[in-house]
Amino acid sequence: MSRQLSQQEIDAVFQNISEHKREAPAVKFDFRRPDRIPKSQVRAIHLLHDTFVRNLVSSLSAYLRSYLTVNLVSVEQLSYAEFLDGLPSPTCIVSLGLSPYDGNGVLELNPSLVFPILEMLLGGTGKSSASIQRDITEIEQRLLDGLFRIILQDLREAWKAVTNVDFTIESMETEPQLLHLLAPNEAVVSIGIEVRIGETVGMMNIAMPSIVIKMMRQKFDQQWSVRKTHASEAEQRRVLRVLRQASLFLEARMEGPTLTVRDLLGLREGHLLSFDYPVERPIELMVNGTHKFTGQVVSTGKKRACLVDLVRPTQSQGRMMEDAELEDGPGSGL
Repeated sequence: MSRQLSQQEIDAVFQNISEHKREAPAVKFDFRRPDRIPKSQVRAIHLLHDTFVRNLVSSLSAYLRSYLTVNLVSVEQLSYAEFLDGLPSPTCIVSLGLSPYDGNGVLELNPSLVFPILEMLLGGTGKSSASIQRDITEIEQRLLDGLFRIILQDLREAWKAVTNVDFTIESMETEPQLLHLLAPNEAVVSIGIEVRIGETVGMMNIAMPSIVIKMMRQKFDQQWSVRKTHASEAEQRRVLRVLRQASLFLEARMEGPTLTVRDLLGLREGHLLSFDYPVERPIELMVNGTHKFTGQVVSTGKKRACLVDLVRPTQSQGRMMEDAELEDGPGSGL
């Protein structure tokens, strides 16, 4: 049965629609940052630079001949202007080529790190507490070339897990605002790394254009699919089959009393050398020189043997016993 709606009923319908619109949350979208990458890719970049940080610790420690610690602090997406605003001035900032990809990245090293490192490269201790705020000279820039070569080499090796990127130094500046590589509103992925050398602490910051990283999305997807394949049960069984053919050196040791060189040289045929080792005491079993198991001395026929006591790592209880035959005779493998 059809009828016409009254004006009051029509007003009520429009009023309900208006109330639902007010309740719906508004989501802001920044049209100035169209190149932002998904969070899954940001997490992959975080794992990638975890590897870079671990390699950098050993490389810089050997190069500077000093103990240091390197920690990955943050991986986030910023605008290029926000990234530059967070850098000190003056500082040491480098423009990076990203061949074969178009565009440039940025590598910045705080002055709180640069001048102690320069002091160490010139034979000092790098423990000077004085805070130096000045531009880096051309001679000092040349001294830092070796340092940047090591950093970029470890960066290349870390990125090989995804794709080959040839990081190269194109220019070096001391004022962040003078490095006009990208538009101020262009999105970048900022990687913050803390470096501690003794009492000296400073930051190393890396920025890469988000649009370049978006071009690598397929590479990142391939990386994770390969990792998933390697972690499959079939691959684990294949690796186990390969490992089963490996050879290990097993040695059973009875640690007895020690002898002086004089007594050792005085031994003659017919002398009896006592091990002074109780039969009930467990024997140490060494696998490739590392103590792995214990065992007990037993006999099998005319031969001595060692009964291996091996507790499976996947069980809290239960034992697997294996017999390892040892040759009989004086001074045997026991």
